[in-house]
Amino acid sequence: MTTMTEASVREFKMPDVGEGLTEAEILKWYVQPGDTVTDGQVVCEVETAKAAVELPIPYDGVVRELHFPEGTTVDVGTAIIAVDLAGGAAPAAQAPAAQAPAAQAPAAQPEAAQEEPKPEGSGRQPVLVGYGVAQTSTKRRPRKGADVPHQAPSTPAQALQSELNGHGPAPAVTSDRPLAKPPVRKLAKDLGVDLATVTPTGPDGIITREDVHAAVAPSAPAAEPVPQAVPAAPVAAPAPMAAATYDTARETRIPVKGVRKATAAAMVGSAFTAPHVTEFVTVDVTRTMKLVEELKQDKEFAGLRVNPLLLISKALLVAIKRNPEVNASWDEANQEIVQKHYVNLGIAAATPRGLIVPNIKDAHARTLPQLAQALGELVSTARDGKTTPAAMQGGTVTITNVGVFGVDTGTPILNPGESAILAVGAIKLQPWVHKGKVKPRQVTTLALSFDHRLVDGELGSKVLADVAAILEQPKRLITWA
Repeated sequence: MTTMTEASVREFKMPDVGEGLTEAEILKWYVQPGDTVTDGQVVCEVETAKAAVELPIPYDGVVRELHFPEGTTVDVGTAIIAVDLAGGAAPAAQAPAAQAPAAQAPAAQPEAAQEEPKPEGSGRQPVLVGYGVAQTSTKRRPRKGADVPHQAPSTPAQALQSELNGHGPAPAVTSDRPLAKPPVRKLAKDLGVDLATVTPTGPDGIITREDVHAAVAPSAPAAEPVPQAVPAAPVAAPAPMAAATYDTARETRIPVKGVRKATAAAMVGSAFTAPHVTEFVTVDVTRTMKLVEELKQDKEFAGLRVNPLLLISKALLVAIKRNPEVNASWDEANQEIVQKHYVNLGIAAATPRGLIVPNIKDAHARTLPQLAQALGELVSTARDGKTTPAAMQGGTVTITNVGVFGVDTGTPILNPGESAILAVGAIKLQPWVHKGKVKPRQVTTLALSFDHRLVDGELGSKVLADVAAILEQPKRLITWA
């Protein structure tokens, strides 16, 4: 990476835009070397493990250099763009980092990716986000599998920072602490693995998730000794396991990163940490569907989106009010159950970047029109890819509407840290016994998954039964509220 020596040049570093996340991927550059920028102007869009956000620059000046091309994952605290405050033009011989092929990159720029540059974006409105990171210099880890020589830091402070970023012990600083990213450390803690006993296979001695799983894999039992008086029978050697094969001509590999990578890690952690129980109930929601149509004509809901999900959400909130113990979380460190006296209602949303679960803060305190407005804003924001990391934090229970895909039901996995998740199946016209006669009725199936450490079968059954009872007789929204 070219080092700017002029006093007028300022380096803008990758900020912590995801509440403690360590890295972000540069999705798109909105400026190029030679462009004039002003304080607060959005210069690029980045994606963390939680959301895509736009970064404004805090300087007035001329872009001198883009240090990384689009598609590169950069550690927080690493300089990504240089700006000349004096307004000097970019060096004529210097090509933008986003257009330099990796094969011709100088040795000081091992981060250069081999992707083609993407077209510049246009028409984007600045969305200011908070930034501010420690003024320490960090060095980005090479991608796994890259043959990149490591240069020793020049100062003890840089050596320590280099070690903290996963480059292994620096010449001037030594540490016996195993190298692993926070998600890997959490996995080791959950599985009861001492990282000091794990053999690392990652670059520069970093412990990977696979290393942790290998450490807890059952080893082959030792063969019992054979008595000397009895000759041991010859045992055929086990056939070697066939290696996985790939038909590369007819397969496409998609890197797992950003939101999809975070979702995968969260689901694995949830599935193997919280003991899941799922219960089902099939219910006649004909009266609820009639109420939906009536509310659409109500002037109190003018301009608001009214659909079955609105009444299902309200039904779940009422059920939680009647059974408040279900709204809790498990504190592993203190071995305590934390009961929540508020409901941040999560709504699972499928987006082009993957599944996200933003939540409506204090949903329990909202009127039905207020809940309708919040649901509409949540869905439109998620569809536009503008959901913020804060909107996905602090959820207590979640609803996932698999019925929009024509699916009858499912066994949803808990959002990490939450106590329950309600899956809503497709609402279909089906034959149903109503008042002693078989009639066509609107019917759906609900599935409630819950953490059995927090919620026993009786409590979970009461919550699910209350939701079903409200949807069958929506007047209970009044009598039970």
